Amino acid sequence: MMLNPGQLTITAHGDREIVMTRVFNAPRRHVFAAWTRPELVRQWLSGLSGWSMPVCEIDLKIGGKYRYEWQRISDGQKMGMGGVYQEIVPPEKIVATEKFDEAWYPGHALLTLVLTEKDGKTTATQTMQYESQAARDAVLKSPMESGVAASFDRMAELLATMA
Repeated sequence: MMLNPGQLTITAHGDREIVMTRVFNAPRRHVFAAWTRPELVRQWLSGLSGWSMPVCEIDLKIGGKYRYEWQRISDGQKMGMGGVYQEIVPPEKIVATEKFDEAWYPGHALLTLVLTEKDGKTTATQTMQYESQAARDAVLKSPMESGVAASFDRMAELLATMA
């Protein structure tokens, strides 16, 4: 399947997986940096309008942890999540766990990000494997797609400044 830059696809795969794919107009090393450097992650993973990202910690090594916290500016409501890196192959692959502080789906997820570059464009494919089909289906029914699309649009804007 050929994707155009900027086009996000989200599909269910098997019983427990979601696969998200997006092409970015940037070399793989820049996309990897945007995914792994806290000062860059804060610029695109800041959440919906009206939210800030006061915590963005990344210990990019096998067994290292990451921690993200978002805060709604209007009332101070917080949302946090984190995980542990299980595999890192710069600049092409990251495997990590994901668990929200106040889980809105049961259990945790295993995230596998694969970055492939062709002709200066990078395809990011993220596979999210959940503990059950019910957990995967709960995520698919959530507004996750619009949030991911907005975040990836912000990443594309960030990547354009890194050229």
